[in-house]
Amino acid sequence: MELKKFSAETHQGPFLNLNEDGYDFDLDQELFMIFDGFGGNGVGDKVVEELKTSVKKFYQNFVEDRNATLPFFYSPKFTLEGNALINSALFSHEKIFKANQIVPIAQRGGASGIIMAKFESLITLLFVGSCRGYLLRRGKLTKLCEEDTHRHISFDSLDSHLKNMPLSGFGLFPDLYYQVKEVRVVQGDKLVLMTDGVFGRMDEDEVKASVSQYTVNIKSKVHQMFQLSNQRGNLDNQTCMILEY
Repeated sequence: MELKKFSAETHQGPFLNLNEDGYDFDLDQELFMIFDGFGGNGVGDKVVEELKTSVKKFYQNFVEDRNATLPFFYSPKFTLEGNALINSALFSHEKIFKANQIVPIAQRGGASGIIMAKFESLITLLFVGSCRGYLLRRGKLTKLCEEDTHRHISFDSLDSHLKNMPLSGFGLFPDLYYQVKEVRVVQGDKLVLMTDGVFGRMDEDEVKASVSQYTVNIKSKVHQMFQLSNQRGNLDNQTCMILEY
């Protein structure tokens, strides 16, 4: 199943001067990722840059040498690409966690994120912290994973934007707490990956309406969701990625 359309955008939002969000991708290896960094100026943004570089390098090295030993994790439940994805996340997390241990707490950073890799028609997604992914298929929007946040604990939609504080993240704890989801894509599927600066002020019907529009180009769909969130009072950085198959 080939990727037909793709768009990604990141912005500091209407309030902040610093963007600690970020995204990256490798179309040749079909690797995609978004991150929401935290830690402040010169900390969270650097963590995101380190994650982008480290994840891509580890995953690319594995793809080029499929006989390479996976150093952290292996499960027959997942494809080799899925196992490589998990290992790239664990490897990158360990680097950031070790770097955090030699600096004061006020200078430590971390990040939420989604890392996604595709092999043939099977997509593997790894979720950490406060980022969200959706699958839109034949008019039905499905949330792919519950983000690991206070919002997940409360399930209170009235003030959901106040409960997006991540309970896990890259670089925070000795162990990386992550969730993995596999999706076999079919023609017409749309995948949407977002940081909480986008989804925190939107409900699922609004996400579905934005992504479903056939008369609007894919880049404009991302901008529309940014604008709607900002009109609702968003104060956070924003990143969104849409993939259409």
